[in-house]
Amino acid sequence: MSKKLECSSCKKNLISEEGWIKFPCPSCGKVIIFRCKHCREFSITYTCENCGFEGP
Repeated sequence: MSKKLECSSCKKNLISEEGWIKFPCPSCGKVIIFRCKHCREFSITYTCENCGFEGP
């Protein structure tokens, strides 16, 4: 599980950002994925730290 509030794709700090989301990994559900607005809008890939699932 991510210990910082950072985008799972670009690693940007999300503390002062708007438009970000968090959700459990769609494959294993064991890791919380954080996505900034930019990476969501441009479908930038993220990878689950636990199972290796890659998604946009």
